Amino acid sequence: MSGSITRFARREWGPLFGTVRAGLVPRGWRAVPMTLTAVCLTALFQLVQNQDWGYQPVQNIGSVRAEDPLWASLLRTPLSLFVPALDLPVWGALAQVLLVFGIAEICLGRWRTLGVAYLATLCGTLYARVGIALGPGTPFGLPASDAQVVDTGPSAAVVGLAVYVCWRYRAWWTGGAVVLAMVVEVIVKPNLAGKEHLAAIAGVLVLIAVQAWRERDQEGAEPRPGTRSWKPPIRS
Repeated sequence: MSGSITRFARREWGPLFGTVRAGLVPRGWRAVPMTLTAVCLTALFQLVQNQDWGYQPVQNIGSVRAEDPLWASLLRTPLSLFVPALDLPVWGALAQVLLVFGIAEICLGRWRTLGVAYLATLCGTLYARVGIALGPGTPFGLPASDAQVVDTGPSAAVVGLAVYVCWRYRAWWTGGAVVLAMVVEVIVKPNLAGKEHLAAIAGVLVLIAVQAWRERDQEGAEPRPGTRSWKPPIRS
């Protein structure tokens, strides 16, 4: 039994663990400068927004609501990722960013990590508007009152990054568990945050499908004349 578990763990997490270890061991925290910056920025926003003088400025630059003009929401979305939700413990947001962003930065690189994170966050932000337009009478709809809900925090980005990294490193069971957990979350508590997590996953799955299709297309393409790998056909 223990042997089967060990083989499963190696198959599921071996490549991912190896990459993270190879990045952290020689460089330590220097391997994740973007992640550390994100953690510090999240902690700073939490500190400032809990001050009497700081709450409104943070809302002005990083608070997103579906009732806001679209252009304002799009401008605030990048910073909204680092503004912790007021009704949740900040240590949860900091732990999510440190763990998931750190793994993603080592495995994907900082720019791809940021790209996937912002894609997931943007999908959640835009879904809120679509859900409210659909109304509460549909499975993916939202009540009109959700237009006033402050929509901030890294959770959508964390979920999207987790699914993307699992795909890249073929950790299929882990990726499936993340998706299943988000589905259960919506069933148990069908609120804005849970449905935004599913929207973030949907956006990342579309990205994965496009990249997988491009990779298959490149692998199946025949080398063209003029390239080093091109050779004339063999004649018998």
